[in-house]
Amino acid sequence: MIRKLKTFTVTCILAALSLVGHNAIAQAQEASTWDAIMERDSLRVGVTQAPPWFFNDPETGDWTGLGSSVGKAMAAELGVEFEPVEVTWGSSIAALQANKIDIMFVLDATPKRALAIDFPAQPLLYYALAVLADDDMEINDWQDLNKDGIKLAVTQGTTMDIYVTERLDKAEILRFPTNGESVAAFQSGRVQAVSLFHPPLIAMRSKIGRGQIVLPKPIRQSASSAGVRREADKTFRDWVSTAIAYYYATGQTQKWYDEFLVEFGVDPSTVPAIRREDW
Repeated sequence: MIRKLKTFTVTCILAALSLVGHNAIAQAQEASTWDAIMERDSLRVGVTQAPPWFFNDPETGDWTGLGSSVGKAMAAELGVEFEPVEVTWGSSIAALQANKIDIMFVLDATPKRALAIDFPAQPLLYYALAVLADDDMEINDWQDLNKDGIKLAVTQGTTMDIYVTERLDKAEILRFPTNGESVAAFQSGRVQAVSLFHPPLIAMRSKIGRGQIVLPKPIRQSASSAGVRREADKTFRDWVSTAIAYYYATGQTQKWYDEFLVEFGVDPSTVPAIRREDW
């Protein structure tokens, strides 16, 4: 009986040691994002066709846009290669969790997303609720749109819909299922203005060829950030926070944004900035 007990005890000890060894090997194999970037010699940045944030030139295959510019600058700072990896906005969080990419720019930090991934403390940029309106309209605040005879398009059930509905009780608000249909209503002349957050309106105005983009007061602003994988080692997340804070404070983020707009055929002085200090 004693011999069997000793044998059982030894077996348990060996099993425990084996489990500890296995866990140690697994932890060693799962390198932190920071160490993996250095080992791989590349920074994997999630990209998707969405100007002005990301734009793939069909002639050269090169990725430009603000997100690409920030990623390229970070890769240069780290002394590694910039490696674009195509994702969608919807799949970017899963790509981070599955270790397919190291970072995704222009990803808004929300409580729900923060349950799955990490965000740096410093926002990457700011954008605001805007209107694309007829050129002859004088708009300084939301009340300039709150008049009988004014028709304004919004995307149904969105932040824009809720915000303008609370403030414009005299104007006629037309609600559409998608952003594209809302803008199409402006393009066809069914409405005098359309309300969206301002960056998408830039590309849409460029395509339409008319209209002014205005940030009515009081400005309804929102911050956008960069998503990174959640892990025990916070070295990469904290470095990203420092880097984007530096780019923002020195005006480099705005400069990259303006440079892309010029390449895209848009005069930066005619559209709102992404630095809230410049509004």
